[in-house]
Amino acid sequence: MAALAVRLSVAAGILAACSPTYDWRTVSNDVSGYSVDLPAKPRSEQRDVEIGGTPMHMRMQTAEVNDVLFVVGTVALPDARSETQRQALTFLRDGLARNVGVAPDARDVAVPVATGGAIGGIEMRLTGKAGEKGETRTIHARLVAKGTRVYEVAIVGRAEPSVEQVDQFFRSFRLY
Repeated sequence: MAALAVRLSVAAGILAACSPTYDWRTVSNDVSGYSVDLPAKPRSEQRDVEIGGTPMHMRMQTAEVNDVLFVVGTVALPDARSETQRQALTFLRDGLARNVGVAPDARDVAVPVATGGAIGGIEMRLTGKAGEKGETRTIHARLVAKGTRVYEVAIVGRAEPSVEQVDQFFRSFRLY
């Protein structure tokens, strides 16, 4: 009986090691104007992008669980004009689609605002081949503009995260 208990314990340990561990925590980003639940300790990155011939700065907070990357990117726009916002949204939408070699396909979605209500954005789910090895990747993304910022909220991975994890991430995102 003791041997059976040891084997079950080892098997449970192996199965636990194979399943992703989500350690959700709410992250408030006052600089970029949002809060979101991330499934692991976030990392911060920054890079410059050129949109419509204009250099812009993009900040990103990322968290990774078992090769699935959760990302919130914020592009600082030079102004709040709707044309500038539209160019940035198109740049992000087309870039995500290009990353997996498919045509951009988006539908409207309401993105919540912390003070109540929502702002119209777009939502995408893309699957295609990415990288030098042509490995399959799935991207879930929401894009939205508010004022002088455009946001890219995305999940990228080889494996499809559970519906609960996708919902947790997207439902938690709130603009200030």
